Amino acid sequence: MIQLAPSILSADFSRLGKSVETIEKAGAHLIHVDVMDGHFVPNISFGSAVMKSLAGKTSMAFDVHLMIEEPDRYLEDFVTEQTEYITVHQEACVHLNRTLQHIKSLGVKAGIALNPATPLSVLEYCLEDVDMVLIMSVNPGFGGQRFIPSALNKVKRLYRMKNERNPKLKIEIDGGINLSNVRSVTDAGVEIVVAGSSVFGCEDVAGSVKKFITEFK
Repeated sequence: MIQLAPSILSADFSRLGKSVETIEKAGAHLIHVDVMDGHFVPNISFGSAVMKSLAGKTSMAFDVHLMIEEPDRYLEDFVTEQTEYITVHQEACVHLNRTLQHIKSLGVKAGIALNPATPLSVLEYCLEDVDMVLIMSVNPGFGGQRFIPSALNKVKRLYRMKNERNPKLKIEIDGGINLSNVRSVTDAGVEIVVAGSSVFGCEDVAGSVKKFITEFK
């Protein structure tokens, strides 16, 4: 099943709880939580307190994307009963395998995010150890960017690797995803679609979620 994970980075923070309620009722599957520190990426978003404020107010699981330096220092902060994934960037981890094992020791599924210029070869010795790979189809740091077309071929190659070495692996994509290109990425092998401004930037947020889900069928 293909899942939609709207990114609350693009939501109206003055009514965040209501926004999450809206996407849940419309059929969204996960809450994508983009955490930025102003160092690993040139922007600052929010920390664990914002995410935890939603715990218990929705049945959707948290899909946490840490765009931060030294992620091991903060992993525990993002663990709740609703946290399903914590994803880190390969470039931010001195000992990537150790970080992945740390995440799993917390009872959470571990993911690796690959920036547009990061090759799939970095997965060579850890593909079997991860639950999800997040393909960034924009350079991380800001919402509303245009989709980078080379990400599509990257997804296709990763899908072949998954089938050969880790069939249970989930492939996620984030960046510039909208109704005009979502079918191409899901056809290529994506199973979790992150959408930010193309969901929360619409006047009819619920309608946008429903349109995405219709594209998945």
